[in-house]
Amino acid sequence: MTRRKVLAYENTLSRLFGLFWLGLSLPTAVSAEQVTVFAAASLTNSLTTVAKQYQVAHPADQIRLSFASSSILARQIEQGAPAQIFISADLKWMQYLQQQQQIEVQSRVNLLGNQLVLIAPIAASVARQLQPNAAWAKHYQGRLCMGSPDSGVPAGLYAKQALISLKLWDQLKARVVGTEDVRSALAFVERAECDLGVVYRTDAAISQKVKIVATFPPISHAPIVYPAALMPKSSNSARRFLAYLQSPAAGQVFIRDGFVFKPESPK
Repeated sequence: MTRRKVLAYENTLSRLFGLFWLGLSLPTAVSAEQVTVFAAASLTNSLTTVAKQYQVAHPADQIRLSFASSSILARQIEQGAPAQIFISADLKWMQYLQQQQQIEVQSRVNLLGNQLVLIAPIAASVARQLQPNAAWAKHYQGRLCMGSPDSGVPAGLYAKQALISLKLWDQLKARVVGTEDVRSALAFVERAECDLGVVYRTDAAISQKVKIVATFPPISHAPIVYPAALMPKSSNSARRFLAYLQSPAAGQVFIRDGFVFKPESPK
């Protein structure tokens, strides 16, 4: 084979290999893009439904949902977890990530609201009033399950704030069982391993094994706000999904499940 033919052969192979690797590295128009969403545990049911709705209209986007306490998720994001959207159950952990420059500030929106309630197992015969210095708290011998305030679980922080405001914390703090998130507190009460629990109204609504004993006065704790935001350099698919979360279609799901739906920019 002459040198000219050898060079021509090598050039042909080079072009073929180049096309091969190009075909591997470039996404096609129908390739799926994954959007990882870190969200508060209390959103598990509603957000799963909303994500399924979204994917019907956007089949090329794959929504991956990860649920846990907002405190756990925020720390994971701080340590480099590959989330593209974060939805917290309180303002504290969103603000924490904003201070760490871990969110796209312009995308931040206060998405939802909720209420704090006292629950008991469905078969329990209890009557509890949530008023200042309520007499029952002085003699309470059961266990009170709620998200761990010491670990920064939002539902637990709201609960502690409310109990302090109602002058019930000192009587009940020795009876508190702190859980890793609000859904864990719900599960303990469902199994009657705790006589009482503090959860969001939306958590109580999904269970047929607990009942609401009382609702905490809104003035006893900070407003329950669920902020959402993109992480820096989030994909267009993530931006589409965050926009969808603020749409009337998503709002119907959230409202049906008991959330307050009124998306607005932070003041």
